[in-house]
Amino acid sequence: MLVSQYNHILVVISFVVAILAAYTALNMAGRVAGSQGIAARIWLAGGGVAMGIGIWAMHFIGMLAMDLAMSMSYDVAITALSMAIAIVSSMFALWLVSGEQLRLRRLLPGAFVMGTGIVAMHYTGMAALEVSPGIVWDKTWVALSVIIALAASLVALWLTFRLRYEAAQVALMRLGAALTMGIAIAGMHYAGMKAAQFPVTTHMHHHGINGSWLAVLVSVVALSILAITLLVSMLDARLQARTTLLASSLAEANRELAQLALHDTLTRLPNRILLEDRLSQAINKADREGTHFALMFMDLDGFKAVNDAYGHVTGDKLLVAVTKRLLLPLKGQYTLARIGGDEFVLLVEVSGPDDAASLANALVRAIDSPFSVDPYELVVTVSIGIALYPHDGKTDREMMFNADAAMYHTKHVGRNGYHFFQPSMNTLAQTHLQLMNDLWMAVERDELRLHYQPKFHAPAGPILGFEALLRWEHPKQGLLTPDVFLQLAEKTGLIIPIGNWVINEACRQLRAWHIQGHTNWSMAVNLSTLQFEQPSLVNTVLDCLALHQLPPESLILEVTETTAMNNPDESVRVLTELTNAGVKASIDDFGTGYSSLLYLKRLPACELKIDRAFVKDLSGESDDATIVSAIVALAKTLNLKVVAEGVETEAQQAFLTELGCNMLQGYLLGKPVSAQAVEELCHSPEMVKNKL
Repeated sequence: MLVSQYNHILVVISFVVAILAAYTALNMAGRVAGSQGIAARIWLAGGGVAMGIGIWAMHFIGMLAMDLAMSMSYDVAITALSMAIAIVSSMFALWLVSGEQLRLRRLLPGAFVMGTGIVAMHYTGMAALEVSPGIVWDKTWVALSVIIALAASLVALWLTFRLRYEAAQVALMRLGAALTMGIAIAGMHYAGMKAAQFPVTTHMHHHGINGSWLAVLVSVVALSILAITLLVSMLDARLQARTTLLASSLAEANRELAQLALHDTLTRLPNRILLEDRLSQAINKADREGTHFALMFMDLDGFKAVNDAYGHVTGDKLLVAVTKRLLLPLKGQYTLARIGGDEFVLLVEVSGPDDAASLANALVRAIDSPFSVDPYELVVTVSIGIALYPHDGKTDREMMFNADAAMYHTKHVGRNGYHFFQPSMNTLAQTHLQLMNDLWMAVERDELRLHYQPKFHAPAGPILGFEALLRWEHPKQGLLTPDVFLQLAEKTGLIIPIGNWVINEACRQLRAWHIQGHTNWSMAVNLSTLQFEQPSLVNTVLDCLALHQLPPESLILEVTETTAMNNPDESVRVLTELTNAGVKASIDDFGTGYSSLLYLKRLPACELKIDRAFVKDLSGESDDATIVSAIVALAKTLNLKVVAEGVETEAQQAFLTELGCNMLQGYLLGKPVSAQAVEELCHSPEMVKNKL
C-alpha cells in the first residue's frame, strides 16, 4: 500500500473552512428562523448553498492535502455530485432547525439523514478519484467515520437550534459551538480518508481535473463565499435588530399616544372618550348577562373658589389629591374618569340601589375631610348623582344625562351628598340645558343688553362715570341678571365673545355720551378671569377705543382681586401694557381675596373698589368699619382712589365719605338703568342742578 502524507498548510486551511462553515450555519439558521415567506426561502436556499459549498470545500481541500507522490485527477461529474449532496444536506439541516421546536423524535431522524448525507458526500467525492485498481477500504475506519458523521450531525443540529438567535450572552457559546462542529466535521473527513488505502500498483489517470493547482483556488473561492454569506447575514441581523428596536420604539410611542388620547394628563384617569367606550361595553354586558351597574356623576363643591383664590397650580394638586381619595373605596370592576374641570364620573358594577348608595356615601365621606396641599389646608366637598342601568336609561347618552341631572339636584338641595335620579329631576336639567342652548344664540339674536350704574363723587355728585352691567333680554324669561347665566357662559367659553361684545358696546355708548357733551364721563367694564387670560385682550381693548374714537383714559377695566392674584406676574404685565396705552385699571371686590401687598404695589391700578359685603353692615364700631378704614388708608398710601359700592343708606353714605372714599356707587344714589334712562336722568332738574 502507498503511504499517504498530508500538506499541513492545506490541512489547517481545511479546518478553518470547516469552522467557518459551522459558524455560517449558526448565522443562517437564525436568518431562516427569523424570516417569513419569500425572505425565509431565500435565506434557506442561499444559506444552504454557502454552507454546503463550505463543507464540500473542506472535504475537497482535505483530499488535495493528501500527497501520494503522484498526480491525482478527479471525475468532474462525480465531483459535482458530491457538492450537490453537500448542498442538499445543508438545506435540509437549515430547514430542520428553523422550526419553533426540535424535539428528540425529530432530532434523531434529522441527524441520521444529515449524517448520511455527509457520509455520502465524502465517499462520493472519494469515488471521483480516477484510480485503477480501486481504493481498498478499511472497514473499521469507515465505520468510525460514519459514527463520527452521525454524532457530529446530532451535535451540530442541536447546537444550531439552541444558538440560532443573535444575542450578546451566546456570542462566546456560538464561537465555541462553531469550533466543536468544525472539528467534528473535519474529524469525520480525515477518519474517512484514513479508511482509504491505495495499492502500490495503483495507476492514476491524467485526464479530468488536475488537483495540483486546485487547492489554492478552492480555498479562496470557498472562504470568499462563506465570508460574503456571513457578512451579509451579520449585516441583515444588525438591520433586523435595528428595525426591531425602531418597531419597539414606535410601539411604545403608540402606547404613549393612546395613553394621552384616552387618559387625563393630570390625574391619569380615563377621559371622556374612554369612558364612553367603557359605558357602551357595560351596557352590552348588562344586556347579555342580565347584570346591573351604576353611573355616578360627581362634581366638587367649592373647587372654583379654591382655584380662583390660590391659583391653578394649587387647584391641580388638589385634583390629584381628590383622585387618590376617590380611588380608595373602589373595588371590583369599575372605571373612574375625569371628564373635565372638577367633574368625575364613576362607572361601577353593583348588585342594587343599596350597594350604590353605600359606595356613594363612602365617596362623600372620603372627600369631606380637609386636604393638606402644601402650604394650605383646603376644604372641598362632592355632590353625586346616581343613575342605575337599566332603570334610569337605556343608552349611554340617557345614562350620562340622567346622572348629571341627579348631580345638579344634589347641588341645589345643599351639596355634599348624593341623590338617585328621579324623572322629575329632568325638568330642572332640561331647563338648564335649554338656557345653555339659548345663550349660544343670544349674541347673534342681539338679546344682550347693557345697563349702566352711575358712580358719584362722594357724597352725592356730580356723576363721574358709569359701570357697564350685563343683562340678557331672554325671549321667554324676560330680563336676566348675570348670576343666572354668567356661570354657564364661563363653563362653555362663551364668556370670551360676550366679554368682547360688552367692551365694544360700552365704548360705543360712551362715545355717544361724549358727543352729547359729557366728555368728563368714564366707563368701567368688568373683566372675567377667562377673558383677562386671553392673549388678545390688549388688542381687543385698543381696537375698540380706536374704532369709537375714545380717549384711553375714559375706559376703566375692573379686575377682581382674585383674578389679579391668580397669576400675579402675568397680571402685572397685562395691566402695565394697558395703562401704558392710557387705559385705567381698577381692583374690584377688594378685601375678599388673598392679595399680596407686594404685588398690589406693583399692579398699575388707579383705584380700589371696596366690596359691597363690607358696606352692607357698616357702622362706626363694627369690624367692617375697621376693615374699610384700613383699605382707605392703604389706598391713600398707594395714591389710589377708593370706590365704595353697595351704598344703600344715608348712614353708609356719610360714613364712607367721612372715611375718605372718593366715589360712591349704590342703589341709594342710582340703580343700574338703560342708556335711554340715563339720558332722561340727565335732563332731570336735580341732575342739572348737580351739574351731572
